[in-house]
Amino acid sequence: MWPYITKRVLLMIPTVVGIVLINFAVLQFVPGGPVERMLSQLRSHQIGGEAGAGSVMLGQDQLRQAALGQEQVDYLKRLYGFDKPVHVQFGQLLGRLLTFDFGESYYHHKDVADLLIEKLPVSISLGGWSFFLVYLTCIPLGISKAVRDGTPFDSYSSVVILVMYSIPGFVLGIFLIVLFGGGSFWAVFPLRGLTSDGWEAFSTMGKIMDYLWHLVLPLLCYVIGSFSVLTLLTKNSFLNEINNAYVQTARAKGLSQHKVLWKHVFRNAVIPLILGFPGSFLAMFFAGSILIETLFSLDGLGLLSYESIISRDYPVVMATLFIFSLLAVFSQLLSDLSLILVDPRISFESAPQ
Repeated sequence: MWPYITKRVLLMIPTVVGIVLINFAVLQFVPGGPVERMLSQLRSHQIGGEAGAGSVMLGQDQLRQAALGQEQVDYLKRLYGFDKPVHVQFGQLLGRLLTFDFGESYYHHKDVADLLIEKLPVSISLGGWSFFLVYLTCIPLGISKAVRDGTPFDSYSSVVILVMYSIPGFVLGIFLIVLFGGGSFWAVFPLRGLTSDGWEAFSTMGKIMDYLWHLVLPLLCYVIGSFSVLTLLTKNSFLNEINNAYVQTARAKGLSQHKVLWKHVFRNAVIPLILGFPGSFLAMFFAGSILIETLFSLDGLGLLSYESIISRDYPVVMATLFIFSLLAVFSQLLSDLSLILVDPRISFESAPQ
């Protein structure tokens, strides 16, 4: 197995470099950039100062005349490192990323690594609780639906989870804010941040309850569409195994339904779930939801990534892209390795010729 792991890890390097290269190339053709953004701000400040001094508003021709000199433009390009050839810029960027030196944010004016760490509590809270809620609910529910296939319980639960799947999370968020967030009816749940003001002065139990109380509405919106896919996947996987001949043989030998289900069926039926387990785990932790974070004033990695793209904050954009790419390729490796834990018959060694 170790030669296989070594090979996969070595293949990750060109994969991640290729992802970074493609996105770096895309950024070169995107209109605007840090230099243009700074020039626009300086020109707006200059025009605003002249208007504040009693001058009339400038038209388009006067706006072009108010452009900064070439020396200032060249200075900004040197400041952001855009005065070098493209291949040199990419080499420097790749070198920093591979050493996890993400530089300083153009927009927030602070170290990118510190900025990412600052946003992690929100993403870990939403992603971690969402992941455990989804898996702890969907796998038992899917097994129950498989065992009771065709019964009213199966039919009614399918209708409920499909209705939940059809509701966008941000639409549910607006509804919950209006209904329970003090919008028009009841002010039951808080709507901002993960903790209340003065949280440090609360008792230990008070801190825990306040933290969980802030998470109720965002988590409902976060997981509402995640139940159906995993539940139906679990049900179909168990149904396929329950109908196999070895299950009928186990029952004919007098084994109880509990032993047949958990000793024989579970190990084989859980393999499709294990394949997506690491990817789902990492995605829920770090993908984030921009609209939900915005609705509930949660400043996480999802909102940070979106704002960085809009503001052309290239160090943050490339840092988040690099980290998410690493997590994606490692999650694929973890998916393969986790199969061995579930089914020891699986081997990654080359078959003898």
